[in-house]
Amino acid sequence: MRKVTFLLIACLFFAGNICAKQPKGQDRVIKTQVPARPKGQTDVLQLKADPLPTVRIAFIGLGMRGPGAVERMTHIDGVEIVALCDVEQKNTEKVNNMLEKRGFPKALEFYGDTSVWRKVTALPNVDLIYVATNWQSHVTIGVQAMKDGKHVVIEVPAAMSLDEIWALINTSEQTRKHCMQLENCVYDFFELTTLNMVQQGLLGEIIHGEGAYIHGLQPFWNSYWKDWRMEFNKEHRGDVYPTHGLGPVCQAMNIHRGDKLNYLVSVDTRAIGNPAFIKEKRGEDVKEFRNGDHTCTLISTEKGKSILIEHNVTSPRPYSRMYQLTGTKGFANKYPTQGYALDKEEIDPDIAADHENLNAHSFLPADVRKALMEKYKHPIVKDIEEKAKTVGGHGGMDFIMDYRLIYCLQKGLPLDMDVYDLAEWSCLVPLTEISLDNSSAPVEIPDFTRGGWNKLNGLTFAE
Repeated sequence: MRKVTFLLIACLFFAGNICAKQPKGQDRVIKTQVPARPKGQTDVLQLKADPLPTVRIAFIGLGMRGPGAVERMTHIDGVEIVALCDVEQKNTEKVNNMLEKRGFPKALEFYGDTSVWRKVTALPNVDLIYVATNWQSHVTIGVQAMKDGKHVVIEVPAAMSLDEIWALINTSEQTRKHCMQLENCVYDFFELTTLNMVQQGLLGEIIHGEGAYIHGLQPFWNSYWKDWRMEFNKEHRGDVYPTHGLGPVCQAMNIHRGDKLNYLVSVDTRAIGNPAFIKEKRGEDVKEFRNGDHTCTLISTEKGKSILIEHNVTSPRPYSRMYQLTGTKGFANKYPTQGYALDKEEIDPDIAADHENLNAHSFLPADVRKALMEKYKHPIVKDIEEKAKTVGGHGGMDFIMDYRLIYCLQKGLPLDMDVYDLAEWSCLVPLTEISLDNSSAPVEIPDFTRGGWNKLNGLTFAE
């Protein structure tokens, strides 16, 4: 017995010494640089610009997403569509024909090469540049648009590297022009309603969130995107499309409005599905395909909260844009089952009156959920919900996004999303690659506000 006790004490002593010699947690994190803010610049938190009663828009990129954006804008009052730009002439002509059918005057057409967009950002009669090109050209166009005196909105992900992210931030701060990422998923009805529940305290304090982009993309690889998206996955590793999952969670957690993202850790599987697809469709043996089939990323925040983000565009799985929140008083979940879990005492008695034994260990009955969502419908949706569903765009959330953008520009209000949201949600693209290439090491997430992350007290949408 004495021998066993001695060995146990020795092992504990040895283990203690080993632990004592390990570097502290923060010492193991791969650091990232935060460049000094250029002299004379200030942050653009809650940025307001002069009101634009009529918003004059030029669209650059009319492949997959651009035409739908143009059509949606024709349903919003106070919008003038000035210019259409794409490499392909047929794309500009097709959209212009749609404008005529909708009763709008034809817009100027720009086409012919990959640099023709430069003529568009230089137009003197344009207020807003709407960028829906491929990922690699987003930042070049966005930066120049702001330098040319235009507000700019950019499809997701808006930037693919840290250098690109800082270029957008610095240019927005310098020019005092809005630079917003077109993250439509924050405007989906479930996400907006849940956000309102969070802001009303129904779920308590949010301590954990989950998001995902699970979507088999093989049907698209050889059509709309002409391989540019597949090529990016081939050449890069990590979560290359994180913003749909991360955006709504960050809003619910008030990221850079009282909390901030501190560091992330990523793990992935090996690449199987996409190399097999290339072999089957093109007969090519791909020896080096960087991106794994499935990527998981864990994020820790300054206030001790956690986020899980997943990416998979090749496996045979049902579509999932997971949106899940765990709070101290309740739970919200969107995929595969949409629902809420709350203790009965957290629910309005009139809503829960006909139900016994409601508790947070199971989802609320459908009628209770429906009544709850009606009560907590987000204010910005109430007047336009039916129109949004009629106009469409991923069920209406795209229209709400465009409507809110135009509304805020017309009134001279801060936009619902700013350039720091763009930065935080897009930065997973480069940072997950760094983590994976360093054996899943933790990687620091820069404070893109450069010290202003707790200047605002929670997320607010201007009304």
